[in-house]
Amino acid sequence: MSAAEEAGAPPKPGPLAHVRVLDLSRVLAGPWASQLLADLGATVFKIEKPGEGDDTRRWGPPFLKDGSGAETAESAYYLSANRGKRSVAIDIAKAEGNALVRRLAATCDVFLENFKVGGLAKYGLDYAAIRGVKPDIVYCSITGFGQTGPYASRAGYDFMIQGMGGLMSLTGEPDGEPMKVGVAFADIFTGMYASVGILAALAHRDRTGEGQHIDLALLDVQAAVLANQATNWLVGGVVPKRLGNAHPNIVPYQVFETQDGHVIVAVGNDAQFARFCAAAGCEPLANDAKFATNSARVRNRGELVALLKPILAARASADWIAALEAAGVPCGPINDVAQVFGHEQIRHRRMAVRMEHPAGTVNLVGNPLHFSETPVFYNRAPPLLGADTKRTLLDIGLDADAISALRESGAIGE
Repeated sequence: MSAAEEAGAPPKPGPLAHVRVLDLSRVLAGPWASQLLADLGATVFKIEKPGEGDDTRRWGPPFLKDGSGAETAESAYYLSANRGKRSVAIDIAKAEGNALVRRLAATCDVFLENFKVGGLAKYGLDYAAIRGVKPDIVYCSITGFGQTGPYASRAGYDFMIQGMGGLMSLTGEPDGEPMKVGVAFADIFTGMYASVGILAALAHRDRTGEGQHIDLALLDVQAAVLANQATNWLVGGVVPKRLGNAHPNIVPYQVFETQDGHVIVAVGNDAQFARFCAAAGCEPLANDAKFATNSARVRNRGELVALLKPILAARASADWIAALEAAGVPCGPINDVAQVFGHEQIRHRRMAVRMEHPAGTVNLVGNPLHFSETPVFYNRAPPLLGADTKRTLLDIGLDADAISALRESGAIGE
């Protein structure tokens, strides 16, 4: 908590309070990026198709329950990625709706979209067209495979990208089937890269007055976040394989079965290994040439792990965690999601936030950024479909009669 929050002072404007974002993205990668920008104070206009909205509005159950306990139409999935935004229901396929988006774009700093390559050109909403109405626009396009290359025209989805991008070849037990990560890993990382790229492009614009187009592909991001595993291949020439919960470059760094469950042991250097052996009552292993250094332990992984398994299995998880923490050896439990949000550290860090929503009070995952001067301020719950259409159109100069005519034509919804 910041000093201002402790003192009960009104929140300062977020660091991006001067930024306006026009968001035509759907599902997760784009909305994840725009939610982060909204958390940092940006005004985000989420353009949704009247009567339908973002696909994820229907991705349930679970759905938010109202005060009486009845299910609403607000899916947990949609709620997870759309905090802080204004929902503006506009049909871009209609000429009048298309014109509204262009008019709104002229007031914005950022245009974010995740249509297929060329998908917005037929509506006159591609980068070249939007640059015509806002020359310094930062225009970010998120696709499966990028704007160029032999796969550019193909659709890309997180699950298939995890497979194509190598992650699933590294995830799972050595003798099991390849496994995806339990959340949409490629989508979320692409959203993070998008937000960083947008901020960099805005910094460039603020210095030079020049806007630009950001071309971001899920497959590129997935390849990038293979990180050390990719470099293991590029430098060492050996294709990494699935190791279950083990680490390719550090040993012991994995899950071990205990007397009553499992525990993570994450030995990161030789000094930690020596302390681990002392705490575990197997000091001779720390002095054995086969295990004394990390390089030796990686080469003799199978033998060492076989020796450690019965040792770890002889005591309860809590006993191991207490002993290893006291010895300065990184370790920890494997919590389920309920245990995560019940954890004293997570609660102290306010990683669950409670917000009032028109459909009922909603609990959401908090933003992990903690600023000393401009703390994240949660003042706008994920919007109902079209909740901000009228207000937004009034703000850009339309009068009530014009808005009524647009509603009757089907170009907008509320």
